[in-house]
Amino acid sequence: MTDAPDPPIPADLTRHLESLGGQLVWRMGKDDVSDEIVVRLGFASATPRFAHLPRLRSANDTELQDAMQAGRVVIEWVD
Repeated sequence: MTDAPDPPIPADLTRHLESLGGQLVWRMGKDDVSDEIVVRLGFASATPRFAHLPRLRSANDTELQDAMQAGRVVIEWVD
C-alpha cells in the first residue's frame, strides 16, 4: 500500500503562512527534567518572555528526528 501524495497547498495559504512565519520566533531543545524535545513558539513581541522560561539543552538533528518519529515533541506557545 502506498500513500497518496499530499494535495498542493493553495498559493493564498502559502502567502499567509510565509507572512505569519516572519512574525514568529522559536526555540527548540531538550527539557532538563523529562528529556523531551520542546519547541517554544511565539510572536516576536513575546521574545522577552522566553528568557523567563526554564532553559532547554541543545539537541542535535538525530535527536530531533527520533523525537518527531516517536511523538515525543512538546509544543509550547509563549504569550
